[in-house]
Amino acid sequence: MPVYEYRCPQCRRRISKLFLTFAEVQTPSCPQCRVAMVKLVSLFSTHRSDDERLEDFSDPATFADVDENDPRSIARWARKMGKELGEDLGPEFDEAVDALERGDEPMDNMDSSEAESLGETASDASLDF
Repeated sequence: MPVYEYRCPQCRRRISKLFLTFAEVQTPSCPQCRVAMVKLVSLFSTHRSDDERLEDFSDPATFADVDENDPRSIARWARKMGKELGEDLGPEFDEAVDALERGDEPMDNMDSSEAESLGETASDASLDF
């Protein structure tokens, strides 16, 4: 069932139109101006399995633009990977990435109980890639 987006060349109104089959597809007229609308290029997505997404993580190209000496670079990578997982990684993850974006070491801002909950103390924490 295709869905197409259209824009009116006169009033710039946008609509989405659902067709039941590809055989039904025809250019609609603007409901306001009665002018033939222009078909737009739409975004689309594809479904990928968890295995396919995890396989992408193993590709060395994933790390090509990561500078391990630049916390902001690591933050961009972490956000990208977090988004790829498709799950909310919680406020601790967001706080750590926010700290990296500011140029801070995320473990410097944790108290000892938070660091212990990660299985290490704040004094010996490091990021290893």
